[in-house]
Amino acid sequence: MNIILMIAITTGVLSGIWGWVAVSLGLISWAGFLGCTAYFACPQGGLKGLLITLLTCMSGVFWAMMIIQGSALQPEWAILGYVLTGMVAFLMCIQAYQQWLSFVPGTFIGACATFAGNGDWKLVTVSVLVGVVFGYAMKNSGLWLAARPRRQGKGATLQHSTDAE
Repeated sequence: MNIILMIAITTGVLSGIWGWVAVSLGLISWAGFLGCTAYFACPQGGLKGLLITLLTCMSGVFWAMMIIQGSALQPEWAILGYVLTGMVAFLMCIQAYQQWLSFVPGTFIGACATFAGNGDWKLVTVSVLVGVVFGYAMKNSGLWLAARPRRQGKGATLQHSTDAE
């Protein structure tokens, strides 16, 4: 079956479920969608991609809090906040030397979610983490459906689809 179609179906269904979960648990729905986006964007798939995405998004939350807390130390010296932001952005990129922190966009997604969430790092963390897991479920359930053999009529043998990806 067509991979894009199957991923679209599972993403649509699970996005609706995510919306309900977010509201029911008091999570930030858009932050969860950022987590989903991060998993879809990660070049590494599967469980390794899930772990890399989780780690990089959480490192982004950490780095954002360093900027927020550091900038608050001397609020009358705005230049310090700008210098700190530049230094932390450098560190957010340079950490990619470590394999498990190599997905730089995930780091920036986690940081942006923290800034947009007004530094409420606990709520942002849970929302993004659950969102990353939903992204994993969306993509991998779609891939699983696409890989399933389909029946070619009543009593026919099972065959794998050769639809274009």
